[in-house]
Amino acid sequence: MKKSVSGCPVEEAMRVLGGRWRAVLVFYLLDGPKRFSDLRRDVPGISQRMLTLDLRALEGAGLITRTVYAEVPVRVEYQITAEGLRLRPTINELCKWGRVLESKNKRVSSTSGSNRRALATPATAA
Repeated sequence: MKKSVSGCPVEEAMRVLGGRWRAVLVFYLLDGPKRFSDLRRDVPGISQRMLTLDLRALEGAGLITRTVYAEVPVRVEYQITAEGLRLRPTINELCKWGRVLESKNKRVSSTSGSNRRALATPATAA
């Protein structure tokens, strides 16, 4: 991983959780152990390669563990670690903020949509 440039603790945290999917993966793993295919279903927009890379990075940071079961076919599960569980309050706050942003975006979309209709409707002559 890259080295911190600014010395800011937020930069250090984002070095581990940065990117589009890592915090999302932690969010889903907070529910309990998941198999690779479960995570693919939970996060349909992520490619297989990106999922693999992000899971490896989270494992390398000590936030998740990867357990391989000697079965046929081989079963692999990913689980949050005690260190990863420390992110629960942060992830919960991100969820709250995300809901606020979603509701703002919905209001903006519905408002801009009604403005478009008003602009598209011919004005009546008075």
